[in-house]
Amino acid sequence: MYKELNTSVCTLMTPGPVEVEPRVLRAMCTPILGQFDPEFTEIMNQTMEMLRRVFQTKNQWAFPIDGTSRAGIEAVLSSIIEPGDRVLIPVYGRFGHLLMEIAERYGADVATIETDWGQVFDPQVVIQEIRRVKPKIVAMVHGETSTGCMQPLKEIGEACRELDILFVVDAVATIGGTAVEVDEWKIDAAIGGTQKCLSVPSGMAPITFNSRIEAVVLERKKVERGLVDPSEQNKKQVRMIRSNYFDLAQLMDYWSPVRLNHHTEATSMLYALREGLRIVLEEGLEARFARHKLHEKALVRGIQAMGLKIYGDPHCKLPVVTSITIPDGIDGESVRRMLLQDFQIEIASSFGPLKGKIWRIGSMGYSCRKKNVLHVLGALEAVLIRHKAKVCAGEAVQAALDVYQNEE
Repeated sequence: MYKELNTSVCTLMTPGPVEVEPRVLRAMCTPILGQFDPEFTEIMNQTMEMLRRVFQTKNQWAFPIDGTSRAGIEAVLSSIIEPGDRVLIPVYGRFGHLLMEIAERYGADVATIETDWGQVFDPQVVIQEIRRVKPKIVAMVHGETSTGCMQPLKEIGEACRELDILFVVDAVATIGGTAVEVDEWKIDAAIGGTQKCLSVPSGMAPITFNSRIEAVVLERKKVERGLVDPSEQNKKQVRMIRSNYFDLAQLMDYWSPVRLNHHTEATSMLYALREGLRIVLEEGLEARFARHKLHEKALVRGIQAMGLKIYGDPHCKLPVVTSITIPDGIDGESVRRMLLQDFQIEIASSFGPLKGKIWRIGSMGYSCRKKNVLHVLGALEAVLIRHKAKVCAGEAVQAALDVYQNEE
């Protein structure tokens, strides 16, 4: 017989998933409503309104895609890319490559520029490439969790708007933890994630998009359904939408007052997202961003006091992920195993060219609190000493406590 599920209680300090807010877990136990029950559609409306506030936008469209963060990215890109469309993707880590793969699968002519992992782009370099390539779409990652770096977006968004280019941003790692100013930065579509700074389980991808994206989606809907003048239709490249599930046109009908059935909503996940957003707004965006910065500062000071090096350019550090260079001669995976087995703490390794070279510690959402920061610093120091690493014993936690004492 299978036993009742009883998982271990771990301190999750990865770049996602992170510890779920207890109030979110309680919200997920709320009784199920029918998806067209007026009480439930009001919950949908409230969720949309809260998403607008967290994305800092006045867009009409702000709703979750049922699925992990990648589902949101695919829903946006698959709904606006036609075969042969030129898409420019500046890559500075693993998730830039993911944008490339998704765009290519939908027939885009993808152009890229790349920079070293651990760096970001000077916005003027990207703008120069935009002017040279003349794409229909520019797609970029805001916070690259594979490296712990964050790309400035405002100038790039302004250039895209001036040139009538659609600007799509992966804000999965940043929404709810640091500013994502959709309207101010002229972002046409932004995709978030639940399992990171929002402290909600993985399973929904909040998105928002403006009237420029809506116009592309609706025009393609008219062409594909034969609702345009035949002479005009001959001038357009027509294809069937490859995805029914990720069709923004149908999802817009579902999330509008029309409520045309598209799929059965993930009821408990919507409860979770609503509660997670409510908690973010209850704390206040600026206060929440400041909290993440405080715990980042304590963590970084502790890491440095231990004698370890922070990986990447400090001028573009992602506030919610801290990347650490693994000391020479130390087996990074052995350290991670011991942290998990002996301290019930999980931190992350990385991917591609950084695999085995850095650790990544996430300080996101509910995981981003003093207890966790002090716990991970003390445990990491102890494990490194057991691995014969040269560390400044006793300094890490004291350095973090100094930050808290001086700034809390």
